[in-house]
Amino acid sequence: MTTKTTGTDGAVRTDPAPGPGGPIVELRGTGKAYGNVRALHGVDLAVHPGRVTCVLGDNGAGKSTLIKIISGLHQHTEGEFLVDGEPVRFTTPRDALARGIATVYQDLATIPLMPVWRNFFLGSEMTRGPWPLRRLDIARMKRTADEELRNMGIVLDDLEQPIGTLSGGQRQSVAIARAVYFGARVLILDEPTAALGVKQSGVVLKYIAAARERGLGVIFITHNPHHAYMVGDHFSVLRLGTLELSAARAGITLEQLTNHMAGGAELAALKHELAQVGGVDVEALPDAEPKDGEPEGEKPEGGKPEGEKPEEGKKPEGKMPKEEKAQDTVPGDTPPVTDAPHTVEGKT
Repeated sequence: MTTKTTGTDGAVRTDPAPGPGGPIVELRGTGKAYGNVRALHGVDLAVHPGRVTCVLGDNGAGKSTLIKIISGLHQHTEGEFLVDGEPVRFTTPRDALARGIATVYQDLATIPLMPVWRNFFLGSEMTRGPWPLRRLDIARMKRTADEELRNMGIVLDDLEQPIGTLSGGQRQSVAIARAVYFGARVLILDEPTAALGVKQSGVVLKYIAAARERGLGVIFITHNPHHAYMVGDHFSVLRLGTLELSAARAGITLEQLTNHMAGGAELAALKHELAQVGGVDVEALPDAEPKDGEPEGEKPEGGKPEGEKPEEGKKPEGKMPKEEKAQDTVPGDTPPVTDAPHTVEGKT
């Protein structure tokens, strides 16, 4: 089975059918309205095990609303929300966690001054002994945290160090490993690379790929199409609460994804408006991606674009330099002196 999707450029793209087994999470025409304000409308999304689904969009596109619906914080007001093929309507985030859907937010839900192992089990601490003498099983929590972090490729010398002393990429990795340990089948990452540098972003992308290799379905929310294209298997672009693009990796290039993310049609209109303003070199601005069969740019007569200078050593056609015209009017073989004024009809 294939799914046809249409972008703003009018092109219909066909997504290949997923592998064996249906999606873990699926949205069909899902939307959310807050009173008279429609934040999300008609969104289709499918999350399959062992695949990374990237959701991109500008501020106000509806990414946060989409996360809140899937994570159980808010309920959808239109369409269908299915988990393992069954329609669901979560009332709390614990309902989503019970179905294996975990969310890693930008703030990571960690306490900076607590040790790494305490943050790993925050809210789900291991205990031993009967009530009322029950107490924390610290040794088992440290051992388990270290094993799970190493399984994700995260090696920390000291689990007693406050998690706030770790780098941003390491804290994101601990949050991912924690979600995997507590039985997540679908991992929602809310812009994990937004506040990170290039090196730390690479660390997080590596652990996203590791989660995919372990069979998790990953929803990667991001503003950065380059990060998305590195690890993504399917790309969905939201614009003003609607789904503008839905395409598999094989059906779209990084340049096309960037163009949709940046709003190619809007950039073309902006370039046209800037052309009316003095002092703006619109020729240096990138053009919007041309549609299929549309020429990349108009060329004036003569085959050269406007404003292009003739090649060095070649003379423009149809006109002769003034010096050559003056040469023809001076008798004799002596070339004219360029500093002196030319003689025209016997007058100086």
